[in-house]
Amino acid sequence: MTEISRRMIVALLLGALLEFLSPYASAQQPAGTATTATLQATRSSLTDFSWLEGTWRGEWGPRTAEQVWLAPKAGEALGIFRLVENDKTLVIELFTLLENPSGIDFYLRHFTPQLIPWEKSDATLLHLASRSDTKFEFENPANGMPKRAILTRLDADTFVARSEIIPESGEIQVVEITYHRQKPAAEKPSAGNAAHRKKP
Repeated sequence: MTEISRRMIVALLLGALLEFLSPYASAQQPAGTATTATLQATRSSLTDFSWLEGTWRGEWGPRTAEQVWLAPKAGEALGIFRLVENDKTLVIELFTLLENPSGIDFYLRHFTPQLIPWEKSDATLLHLASRSDTKFEFENPANGMPKRAILTRLDADTFVARSEIIPESGEIQVVEITYHRQKPAAEKPSAGNAAHRKKP
């Protein structure tokens, strides 16, 4: 066996061993080291969120929640949210996902139907802290309003949005809504001039 063959076999065995041990590595990882999910979060791009493009609808008790997302473009993705109960709009939210060298930032701001902002200061900012192929977890480093926002993609047409609000006093509040993609309504065929055509 040549030296090159021996090196190739050793490399293959090491690769197989690392692949076998990778599920256990994160469980035994020393404190203070970055997890795979964290490293993925720093390498994320807006294309990882292109699946959000479109119109979504979900139910939260008696309330109807709607989201609309535009495709990522020019370093940002734009979304809007509306929560309605008994034909009354309770809140409107504006979202942006921004891509920067440190990862993805998620900005949100609440408005009344008259577009009066709820927040008297800057928009709420959350950083993408970890991610997998189907789960994206954002964290708020400044306060707990909300502390975490988690998007979990169940399939191509379904995702769960979870928001964890941690007030300065009182219990943690969790809002979890399952959204379903809304397909565009089929256009009715227009009779046009065909209605006036004479039969042959």
